[in-house]
Amino acid sequence: MSTTQSERLRELLEPLVTSQGLDLEEITVDSVGRKRVLRVTVDSDTGADLDKVADVSRALSASLDESDAMGEGEYTLEVGTPGAERPLTELRHYVRATGRLVAFQLAGGGEVVARILTVDATGLDTEVPGVKGRKPTARRLPFEEIAKARVQVEFGRTDRAADKTVDETDMTEEEEA
Repeated sequence: MSTTQSERLRELLEPLVTSQGLDLEEITVDSVGRKRVLRVTVDSDTGADLDKVADVSRALSASLDESDAMGEGEYTLEVGTPGAERPLTELRHYVRATGRLVAFQLAGGGEVVARILTVDATGLDTEVPGVKGRKPTARRLPFEEIAKARVQVEFGRTDRAADKTVDETDMTEEEEA
């Protein structure tokens, strides 16, 4: 996708996405055979549920039909969310990932897997899980030291704030006794 087309699409679509209470995360146009696929990725601090995604999809489709932003050829519009293992690239992504386990590739080399505790304008306070009986350790990661960051999927973890697993939260009083 050319920079001009990307800029035109962002100028057209971003206000519509924002009006629906969402953030426009990414726009890509890919060729699939003779057709093109316009993929629009949206998100928000509270998440983007299926109804919100459907509403924004209808609004984007109507606006694109009225404009020439996609040119003359056929295309398919796909609107979705970033997914569970999304890369973190903006301050708001890190804020949304507070409490989540993240794999960080460091600018100086190496990797750290840690849970984000707090986020500010200069970096992150994290907790590196303990290994082999060791206690977790606190670590500050300034943004300039982070080359890449990606949220990790944690199976069995349902309540990030209370750090409860499915087994703990689904137990009845009889099972606990």
